[in-house]
Amino acid sequence: MAKKIGVVLSGCGVYDGSEIYEAVLTLLALDRAGAEIVCMAPNMEQMHVVNHLTGEVATGEKRNVLVESARIARGKIKDIKDVRIEDIDGLVLPGGFGAAKNLSDFAEAGMDCQVHREVRRLIKGLIVKGKPVAAICIAPVLIAKVLSEEGFSHTITIGNDKETAQTLALMGSTHNECLVNRFVYDHHNKLITTPAYMLAKSIGEAAAGIEAAIHKLMEVA
Repeated sequence: MAKKIGVVLSGCGVYDGSEIYEAVLTLLALDRAGAEIVCMAPNMEQMHVVNHLTGEVATGEKRNVLVESARIARGKIKDIKDVRIEDIDGLVLPGGFGAAKNLSDFAEAGMDCQVHREVRRLIKGLIVKGKPVAAICIAPVLIAKVLSEEGFSHTITIGNDKETAQTLALMGSTHNECLVNRFVYDHHNKLITTPAYMLAKSIGEAAAGIEAAIHKLMEVA
């Protein structure tokens, strides 16, 4: 029977949602590994909308995280609140600023951030059940916040960005530096983290680490 792997999306576009390359590379790697993919996103308004041509905030424009995420999932997506721990064998959190703006408020609050309650529920629930969780690019901050507040010691990576790594350490995480084509595996918690576009200079570099991380996730799921 195919393993069911959840993919949490946070919108559509690197500056205000999911990093599209990271999301698609994740979906491709999972499909090639024979997984049954369960895409999901919160049904909520984005923090803001960014014009990806100019990089400027589109004042007055509003978009919905679930609706925008459906673009990447080709419409096959669930409201995250409807996904139970029992429904999936593992979880992947692609990066993009949506992880730090929509799935949490890390972009504004840093180490004092709050994680969306449904994202928190799934991360905690899967870890407690011994099911693997993979996080890509900046998304490991979600794991850091949830597990630190729950008292779980854990090891993650966001690559080698010293400022972000320092913030993660202050939040209670152990941070290991990692090359773009590698991943860090926390055996005790079944956590897999890889830097992707925290370091990647090309889609090929991002793909190498993501594919390796997904391979490990499927191995331990």
